[in-house]
Amino acid sequence: MHTGVIVLIILVVLLVCLVAAFLYRLVILRRGGTAAIMRTAPAAGGSGWRHGVIRYGDNSLVFFKLSSLRPGPDHRITRQGVDLGERRRPRSDEFDIMSEDIAILELTDGGREYEIALDRGALTAFLSWLESRPSGRSKRGRPAA
Repeated sequence: MHTGVIVLIILVVLLVCLVAAFLYRLVILRRGGTAAIMRTAPAAGGSGWRHGVIRYGDNSLVFFKLSSLRPGPDHRITRQGVDLGERRRPRSDEFDIMSEDIAILELTDGGREYEIALDRGALTAFLSWLESRPSGRSKRGRPAA
């Protein structure tokens, strides 16, 4: 009898933790951001795409997958380290999750390759954020005396 009660308590605690993780992630996603679809590259055909939300910071972009319970971002791309690759339209099997208005960008950051799919407004915001990054040569600080 005691073993059954202990197992039931453990299951209830695990369920509460799972619900708490889900609610925490939901609160994070509802704080705002830009809708995006992202995948790590290389990936075959239309596989690997994940819907989510991106948020811009001063030094990095973070991506939160909609289907994840991870407490933090699923991917982080640094503003200074990102290299922009080719831009393309969705291919045949990608139209299942994307429309023709979507642009797909290839990105490389620290040796990791990504593809990010954005609509026209989100693409403009992303490119503006990227192009307005400070030059790697400029440093803030006091001038030498």
